[in-house]
Amino acid sequence: MDNWIKVRGARQHNLKNIDLDIPKDKLVVFTGLSGSGKSSLAFDTIYAEGQRRYVESLSSYARQFLGLMTKPDVDSLEGLSPAIAIDQKTTSHNPRSTVGTITEIYDYFRLLFARAGRPHCPNCGKEIAPQTLEQVVNRSKEIIKESLSGNKPSRFMILAPVVRDKRGEFSDLFKNLTKKGYSKIRLDGRIHNLNEDLLLIKTNRHTIEVVIERLSVTKKELANLKSRLFNSLEKAGDLTDGLAIVSQVLDPGLIFPDQPEKFIDHLFSEKYACPDCNLSLPELAPRLFSFNSPHGACPQCTGLGTLLKIDLNKLISANLSVFEGAIIPLANQMSVGTWIRPRIETMFAANKVEPRLPWNQLAKPFQQELLYGSKFWEGFVTHLERRYRETDSDYIRTEISKYMSEKLCAAIAAKTNIPVLDILNR
Repeated sequence: MDNWIKVRGARQHNLKNIDLDIPKDKLVVFTGLSGSGKSSLAFDTIYAEGQRRYVESLSSYARQFLGLMTKPDVDSLEGLSPAIAIDQKTTSHNPRSTVGTITEIYDYFRLLFARAGRPHCPNCGKEIAPQTLEQVVNRSKEIIKESLSGNKPSRFMILAPVVRDKRGEFSDLFKNLTKKGYSKIRLDGRIHNLNEDLLLIKTNRHTIEVVIERLSVTKKELANLKSRLFNSLEKAGDLTDGLAIVSQVLDPGLIFPDQPEKFIDHLFSEKYACPDCNLSLPELAPRLFSFNSPHGACPQCTGLGTLLKIDLNKLISANLSVFEGAIIPLANQMSVGTWIRPRIETMFAANKVEPRLPWNQLAKPFQQELLYGSKFWEGFVTHLERRYRETDSDYIRTEISKYMSEKLCAAIAAKTNIPVLDILNR
């Protein structure tokens, strides 16, 4: 197949009988003075003819809605594909704005993958198929068994995720759940009683999970647990069309807390599960393929693809010692009487390192401890990046950003821990 777009005799507008070969699958830039014919060639000739031929291939019924572009003044155009063009005046400084979002092709691709895609296990690569309630019960029992140690009970909740990240007030849902005999829900990560006056903001997204049962299990009770799990998981599946969450409560203490706050959730689906890896996945939906949704975005960079990270080239003055200000943004905090200095002195003493040595004479392992942390100190890099994330001060964030650079997200580079990559056909 010819890998060139061949333009012959282009005379559209101010073009003077141009002949041109343009490579396909490359980024090609037309540049020149205003009025030199860049737009006439790119938009009014190549794009116009590509779009015209595409529309001509459709049925007469479809053509009446799209309209047919005028044939450009050109002798011949070979190697054309269906074309799209983005308005020259459409500009956006939003990092989430891409060619796909501007042209809305992104939305159609998300829909295509969600409806025609076949999910595969990210661990073993096998196609994921529905699992039975019996399999869900057995895997849940294994999780509970693995959590037990000694005579201390493990505490779990069986939850039914009836609403997952959707907008609304859901007052009718709360009434229906109360009528069915349910008394507690987990609303956006917090436990609430259904008899409370729950007023949700209609425009906000909410996640609502019904508490089906609370379990406090010891090793002795494990043998008789299967029937309880079967009933609870069956109820959860009936409410959610096959979804259930087995949530381990991690709050301190032996008694089941009324308002648990720390959990480890295990999602089970009777629709999509890998029996070999004991992995369940939610049903395919367009939002799983969206980098603007928490369900599809990388949890580290939130879908941007890049992160601001401390740049060691900007951070360190290698000819100075740490206490002389080798770590430039923290130089003023190395003086006597600051809270950081005693921790750093402890590190030097514990490693038997001379404090007056310049940075470039310190051993590499010790440099790494100073930068990224040890049992004495969280690390200069860790400290600055944490302050950048947590501060409410624009001034502090601006000052720290002077020592940072934009870097490719490590999770995306490694293709790990990204929801959409965990379910795509590999």
